[in-house]
Amino acid sequence: MSVEVGAVLKGKVTGIQSFGAFVALEGQETQGLIHISEVSNTYVKDINEFLTVGQEVEVKVIKVDTEKNKISLSIRALMPNPEGDKAPKKERSERAPRGDRKRNTLGARKRAPQQFQSEPDQEGYSTLADALKEAMGK
Repeated sequence: MSVEVGAVLKGKVTGIQSFGAFVALEGQETQGLIHISEVSNTYVKDINEFLTVGQEVEVKVIKVDTEKNKISLSIRALMPNPEGDKAPKKERSERAPRGDRKRNTLGARKRAPQQFQSEPDQEGYSTLADALKEAMGK
């Protein structure tokens, strides 16, 4: 496999599944896959609304797995950012590996348990435990 990540290639859609489209790349002996999430910069419910078998497409190589002989392709990576999106999106190869990403800890801070002080009720019990202890005769 002589395909490099970041290369922009032309190809022809050879098959469509619910999860993506297979593309025969020009000048390559292998096919690549455009995952449904890489077809457009908008939500894609049905890939058949965007691609058809035999259609010529221009794609960007976003991942190459030589061990599994798989090539991941993207049409979305070649599209301009949607309106209102100011920062360019990072390519998969530029992102930190999943294990190295910081988790969103907003609201997940460790806090000391709250201590509640309750006033005795009309019967003189300040907690449910006190009422249970007396009811059980302890």
